[in-house]
Amino acid sequence: MTDTLLPDDIFALAKRVVEENAKAGRTIAVAESCTGGLVASALTEIAGSSSVLDRGFVTYSNEAKMESLDVASDIIETFGAVSIACVWAMAKGALHNSNADVAVAISGVAGPGGGTDLKPVGTVVFARVLRDDEGEPEGELKSFGDLGRAEVRHQATLCALELLLP
Repeated sequence: MTDTLLPDDIFALAKRVVEENAKAGRTIAVAESCTGGLVASALTEIAGSSSVLDRGFVTYSNEAKMESLDVASDIIETFGAVSIACVWAMAKGALHNSNADVAVAISGVAGPGGGTDLKPVGTVVFARVLRDDEGEPEGELKSFGDLGRAEVRHQATLCALELLLP
């Protein structure tokens, strides 16, 4: 048993993220919606995370996404908060409003309500943006299914942490 508030799989992956990014001299920012700060929390469970984690943004409401991360209202109106376009904008905003080298953004429908036919419960989108990378941001849509709110957030946290590995 490790000394952590979080499940062992999240703790172990967060430890890898901190160690490997520290070794690479790389700093991180996270922009979280449906995970509500779990990714930043996982990273701060690790001793030495202050050398890696620059900051985290918990932007649960659409207003927070627009105000804190500069997500354009037309992106949310056109594509919705649970869209690749929105998480790209969130990740870019996190990078722009931080000193980090890499940013990951997460938005999704954890449930039990809030799902639609197009975006059912368990739909989570992710994006990763690297500073000074001229290419398109990386984006991914995952359909975890209706596993229950806690498990959707657990799986989303693991995926986001994996995206933070160098």
